[in-house]
Amino acid sequence: MLEMQQPCPPIPPAHPDVQLKNLPFYDVLDVLIEPTSLAQRSIEWSQEELFILTLTPQQVIEICISRIRLPDGGKNYRAQVQLRLCLAETSCPQKDGYLENLSIKVNGKLVPSSKYAPPPPPPNATIKQRCPGYTVNITSLVRLSSAVSNQISISWASNIGENYSMSAYLVRQLTSAMLLQRLKIKGIRDPDHSRARIKEIFTADLESEIVITDLAVSLMCPLGKMRLTNPCRAETCIHLQCFDAALYLQMNEKDPTWVCPVCKKEAAYESLILDGLLMEILNNCSDVDMIKFQKDGCWYPLRPNKEAKEGSSQQGTEIESSRVLQRTKNCSWILDPTIHTRVIVAPSKLSSEIPASQARKKKLDVTDLPTERSSDEEGGPPAKRR
Repeated sequence: MLEMQQPCPPIPPAHPDVQLKNLPFYDVLDVLIEPTSLAQRSIEWSQEELFILTLTPQQVIEICISRIRLPDGGKNYRAQVQLRLCLAETSCPQKDGYLENLSIKVNGKLVPSSKYAPPPPPPNATIKQRCPGYTVNITSLVRLSSAVSNQISISWASNIGENYSMSAYLVRQLTSAMLLQRLKIKGIRDPDHSRARIKEIFTADLESEIVITDLAVSLMCPLGKMRLTNPCRAETCIHLQCFDAALYLQMNEKDPTWVCPVCKKEAAYESLILDGLLMEILNNCSDVDMIKFQKDGCWYPLRPNKEAKEGSSQQGTEIESSRVLQRTKNCSWILDPTIHTRVIVAPSKLSSEIPASQARKKKLDVTDLPTERSSDEEGGPPAKRR
């Protein structure tokens, strides 16, 4: 009997309408190869695709004039030829992906896998976590001439049901300082916007047992444990606590995770805003590390007072819970899980009848803000400030 030959898998469109996620540290100058399917052309496990890349005279000049000398004597280019690989999925913008057993050659020379291979995943990582992707800079292997073409060979191990695409771009690499300057040009969020958010927090029914009387915010960056200079947060974040934009961009320049250090949620560069209210406070209050907001949006600084701290040890209200961070004379500090900010609750609402087991039900996973200088205010709050 004749053996039935297994049919080849269906060939995806040559140029799928794939959109890639924006990379903040790169400006796209030109599209060199539009997204092209890495088609599985046989039933073999190993697949290979060949691409031809030819630069225009203007593109060659753009790359050559961007060359910089490195301290070790080597050279680098601000304008780069960048390869990007991703799933051929058109439903939403795609992240860079990593193909199994990926191998890239440019003009017959192998691109070191250290430029695109992800680090070994943790033992408990999921499949999605096992396949992060990186852009591939092939500028050093490209022939910088408009008269000669470049051959790019990509080989990978095929997986049933997964189709990938490859694209190439001429990009300009940016620095964290450049992104910070663009963020400042974008503008500063109106202070009234933050004041309105403060009023919402006070009026919201966060928990039935507590009433928020004051709202404390640290002026220290949770990343560098230093005083804020460029108070920043994502528009998608609901908390008032800010981090320093310069430190955040520097960290993402080395390892682009784009995760808010306060609430641990995504904080993409496009969503970052500079908080105008905290900028005003930082300019008017240079000798404290924490301030306190009130219901009307007014604020005043919190300064340490050792005498008040000693006197509060006998009169403070105590909750048997890990959520109590500091006890004062007339109120208690707690962390609110919805706004990731310390709030002060009235003692009349802190019932001593709350069992310890109930108070310990929820363990909060939030960033602990500095408290060294957040002790009791001396002799009552000073005059309100706006």
